[in-house]
Amino acid sequence: MARYTGSSCRLCRRENLRLFLKGDRCYGDKCAFERRAYPPGQHGQRRGGKYSDYRTQLREKQKVKRIYGLLENQFRGYYFRADRQKGITGTNLLALLESRLDNVVYRMGFANSRNQARQLVRHNHFLVNGKKVNIPSYQVKPNDLVEIKEKSRKVTSILEAMETVVRRGIPNWIEVDKEKFKGTFKALPNREDLTMPIQEQLIIELYSK
Repeated sequence: MARYTGSSCRLCRRENLRLFLKGDRCYGDKCAFERRAYPPGQHGQRRGGKYSDYRTQLREKQKVKRIYGLLENQFRGYYFRADRQKGITGTNLLALLESRLDNVVYRMGFANSRNQARQLVRHNHFLVNGKKVNIPSYQVKPNDLVEIKEKSRKVTSILEAMETVVRRGIPNWIEVDKEKFKGTFKALPNREDLTMPIQEQLIIELYSK
């Protein structure tokens, strides 16, 4: 599958927001966004001016895509699924993104970033309700149990992530038992629970054109 292989810090600078794409490094002094808080490229420091509505909507869509590590076709597919569901399309979209297995693994603190979580899932380190699942886009349902396979409980990257998760905390819709290397996805998050600076209505307006 195609994936982005460029600099993660470049994406943060382009969106003018720390997206925490490199895990624990993003909290320290080495974060490139802190040292160069302007868009990348030769003319990055001279960019500015008034944004059109389309550009504002596009940048919001790009930001959310990059937060969750998705490509355009994947993200558009989530939009159409959210639009077919009952309720508010924007809230449905965020709920679908939050219930991806790679995101749930990251939220539980078993990985330092969503990218790392995606890799760990693909390498068969996790069970969902006792069954092996190696598909990062797998949709975790309320009350599903996600646990680290017994043979994977000494993987260095997982142990390091579990130690540093205190920096960002574990959300209230997830319950984690660190001693048993497992967690429960208790429920889909409510919109007010998601504190990331996302204006999902701009995305809906962009795709509705």
